[in-house]
Amino acid sequence: MNILFNADDFGLTRGVSDGIIQAHKNGVVSSTTLMMNGIATDYAVNIAKRTPSLKVGIHLTLTWGKPLHSNVSSLIDAQGYFIFTNQFRDFNLPDINEVKKEWQAQIEAFLQTGLTLHHIDSHHHIHGWEPLKEMVIELATEYKVPVRYTDSLKDQPEILLTNSLWLGFYSDGIYKDIFKQLKHKDQKSIEVMTHPGFMDLDLVNESSYTSAREEEIEILCQLDPPNWVKIL
Repeated sequence: MNILFNADDFGLTRGVSDGIIQAHKNGVVSSTTLMMNGIATDYAVNIAKRTPSLKVGIHLTLTWGKPLHSNVSSLIDAQGYFIFTNQFRDFNLPDINEVKKEWQAQIEAFLQTGLTLHHIDSHHHIHGWEPLKEMVIELATEYKVPVRYTDSLKDQPEILLTNSLWLGFYSDGIYKDIFKQLKHKDQKSIEVMTHPGFMDLDLVNESSYTSAREEEIEILCQLDPPNWVKIL
């Protein structure tokens, strides 16, 4: 079975970024996805360039922080922050053209860093929101990179990063026996979503998921893949 351990939220804070590097250098994490509007985006880019073995994709945002594009008024509140949250399905449908403009701006900003774009995913899995499906397919095709699996895209296997996505390695699901759980999945390839990171003040101020990130680092650095697993 092919398994990809991807670390989300690269660039969110310095502590998160350092934790991801630790989970890569000393653990099973082989890829991460960068937030282009993070508190520590520039810092994350610099350490990624010093760590060429780490594959870096983009963590598209629409539910946290401020946009990069200057003309996406329907997506922001009076203070300039994205109006959407992790409960985005409870919101009115977004202006698809403005979402595409913003996500293209984020991808272009990523490419300007000089890093190689490995794949696309999104904060809170908002790229799996059904109204955005065709636009996500267009972005994957335009930039010639795969996209994280979501149920809305399962009929588009040619653009998917893996055949399935494991969301269980999170919060109370951070267990050392993850390979035992994955062995029973009838899939050729699985992405395991992870969120390693060191807890710093910025993280405490911006996220409800804090100390568990340090637990993730510890376990990700202890995992010993069995012989039936190929780490992508």
